[in-house]
Amino acid sequence: MIKKYCKKITTILLIVLLIGMAAFMSGCETYDAFMEEFVLVDEEPEETVRIGVFEPLSGKDKHFGELEKKGIELARELFPSALNKQVELIYADNQSDIYVAESAIQELISKRPAVILGSYGDVYTLIAAKYVEKAEIPAIAITNTNPLVTGHNPYYFRVCFVETYQGIALAKFTVEELGVNSAAILRQKSDDTAIAMSQSFGDKMRQMTEDENAVKLTLEFTPGQESFETEILRLKSTQIPVVFLPVSVIDAVKILIEAEKQDYDAVFLGTEELLNDDFLARVGDAAELVAISSVYDPDTQINDMSETFLNAYKKKYGKDAVPEPEVALGFDAYIIAIDSLNRIGTALDGKLMANSIALETSFPGASGNITFDSNGDPMKSVVIKGVKNGEFISLYTMEPIFE
Repeated sequence: MIKKYCKKITTILLIVLLIGMAAFMSGCETYDAFMEEFVLVDEEPEETVRIGVFEPLSGKDKHFGELEKKGIELARELFPSALNKQVELIYADNQSDIYVAESAIQELISKRPAVILGSYGDVYTLIAAKYVEKAEIPAIAITNTNPLVTGHNPYYFRVCFVETYQGIALAKFTVEELGVNSAAILRQKSDDTAIAMSQSFGDKMRQMTEDENAVKLTLEFTPGQESFETEILRLKSTQIPVVFLPVSVIDAVKILIEAEKQDYDAVFLGTEELLNDDFLARVGDAAELVAISSVYDPDTQINDMSETFLNAYKKKYGKDAVPEPEVALGFDAYIIAIDSLNRIGTALDGKLMANSIALETSFPGASGNITFDSNGDPMKSVVIKGVKNGEFISLYTMEPIFE
């Protein structure tokens, strides 16, 4: 009891002494230094700015997790600091496992990063979403497209467009670039994603043409169907010049080969899923009938950052190296985080950081110009690609839509 009382008296005397010293030195040059050293508390005590990386760095999804990480790390090499401090990347491996993902995101949050980037895979990100929101730490998804990730969660954003945005981009390509005011849709039955994309395509066509009948015909086919002769005959008989085709690679190959066989030279509009060498190898010359929306096109320099990214990638991995879309999007997630941090001037306010990300407008990313909508989804540049002489080529660039 006596020791406790003496300790209390000693503490009071020390405080009085410090105040007295501060008053004595108030007219001296050393006063400010004294106050900074002994009295004032630094609002940003961390030596680095921490950015979390939540990815499957092992397990079945490791390949894609590593690609996103590759883009993040390349961006950090170019932009290694924020708020005049070095950026420290803190990794959390969810191991491609839903149970590990839950503990991994909680451990990552405990390290108090200013923002979290990732994860590849909708399921891992959905698991992280509730913890991110509760902790009020903003996060930026990179390649997942599930609308539930950002829906009703003010702390989760994404840099990859959702599937339905492709329908909008392809409708604009149809009207603005092809000069066509009507189209048809050919899709698989009972496919929710195809139905949603068809709806967005049709809505945009009707809006742009001011014609409620801009989509003249919608045909559905049975999963696993081998022949598309009947569907192509019907489409050809209507002379509809454009067909929206939100289908898989396997179905697209069958449809396009049948269209070529029947000399039906419409433009078929495909989605990102068709942008791969497997599609080109399977479809042959019929590939020249298709136009495809892409999330990233290394051959189109949309802005200065597109060029900066591509030059840095080739310098690091070789002049003939071609960056994957996941790498470009990982790069964009990081530089948006850095830009948002620098604009608010602090790494310790999650709410302010989330608001800063939400207000990004026409941000020049490697994958295009990005503006976030009210859900945290990007309205961004979309390059439409075609095929010529067995290679993908750029046909049209759609800039972000704000209407």
